[in-house]
Amino acid sequence: MGTETFPDELADALLGVQRLIRRRLRSEMTLPRLRGAEVELLRLVEARPGIGISDAAKELYLAGNSVSTLVNQLARDGLLIRETDPADRRAARLVLTESARTRLDDWHERRAALVRAQVARLDDTDRDALLAAVPALRRLAAHLHEETEES
Repeated sequence: MGTETFPDELADALLGVQRLIRRRLRSEMTLPRLRGAEVELLRLVEARPGIGISDAAKELYLAGNSVSTLVNQLARDGLLIRETDPADRRAARLVLTESARTRLDDWHERRAALVRAQVARLDDTDRDALLAAVPALRRLAAHLHEETEES
C-alpha cells in the first residue's frame, strides 16, 4: 500500500467493514428493518436523551423537515417519544421508548459479539495493529466532524 493510495484504501476498508457488519446483523433480524437515517437518529437520541429536533438535524446534517419526518415515523412505530420542552412549549424533546432501547441494546450486543468473534480469528499482530489504530481512527473521525461543523 503506497502513500498515494492509502487514503482511498483506508476509506474503502472502513466502509467495507461497516457495510459487512450491517449486512450480517440485518440478516439475523426478525424485526422490520430500519433505514440508516432512522438508526442514526435513534442512536443520537440514545446518546443525548431529550435532544430537540433542530439540534438533531444539525448533528445528523439533515434538514429539519427530514428529521421531523423521521421522528413522526419512529413515533408511529413506537420507537420514539416526542415530549414537550418545558422551556419552550412549541419545541419537542426526543426520548427513546423501551422498545427502541431494547432494540438498540440487542443491536449493540450482537455487533460486539460479531466483531469480537472476527477479531479473535486474526493473529496477534493484526489484533495489536487494530488496537493501536483505534485512537488514530477516533482522531480522524473527530477531524472529519470538526471540518463538517465548519462548512
